[in-house]
Amino acid sequence: MSEQIRIMRSKELLKELRDRIVARHRSGQGYKRISAALKVPKSTVASIILKWKKFGTTRTLPRPGRPAKLSNRGRRALVREVKKNPKITVAELQRCSREMEESSTKSTITAALHQSGIYGRVARRKPFLSARHMKACIEFAKTHMKDSQTMRNTILWSDETKIELFGVNSKRYVWRKPGTAHHLPNTIPTVKHGGGSIMLWGCFSAAGTGRLVAIEGKMNVAKYRDILEENLFQSAQDLRLGRRFTFQQDND
Repeated sequence: MSEQIRIMRSKELLKELRDRIVARHRSGQGYKRISAALKVPKSTVASIILKWKKFGTTRTLPRPGRPAKLSNRGRRALVREVKKNPKITVAELQRCSREMEESSTKSTITAALHQSGIYGRVARRKPFLSARHMKACIEFAKTHMKDSQTMRNTILWSDETKIELFGVNSKRYVWRKPGTAHHLPNTIPTVKHGGGSIMLWGCFSAAGTGRLVAIEGKMNVAKYRDILEENLFQSAQDLRLGRRFTFQQDND
């Protein structure tokens, strides 16, 4: 069998050929003789032998790749900016990186945040709650913590509300980690006031949602009574609450 082995198109020699070069060198042959016998340039023979002496192998070693354009310090600074303001845009982060004298492209910044487990996601919309509302919700929950599940299953909750988006009515992205979608800084608040909004009445129970009614004009006692007569018992029947259930209405 001929000792000449075809060189790969990428100019990288097969491992078998590199092993033969090292074997001939260990047997005492010089670079020139090995080069002539195996039809390999003498400089390549020298390079393979030097690599074998340094690393003890003829395998192709992993290459370090292109140096990172963003330093660890720069990446940590971007993460701090995102944590302070999850709604910050990539363009604003680019300006921050230029101020740190580490100008980076949008793709580089995005990749750096992904490495830190932070991703751009559409912000969830949640009703805006004041400190008073939050306190009232907590107090209500504490009062009913010991209620049995059977009792909770017989409650029909209702509320009427006028809803309008607080701010722009479009998708807004935030930078966040998985599992933090409902954290307050990662959401867009909605409020119950403002022109052009819609007034709704609805109800729900542990079994699911009942009827949802659009209210035209202003709510008054007569209109509220009509809504209950037309939708309350039908919702309870649809949700299979039975004949004995507790109706819990909002007290705004």
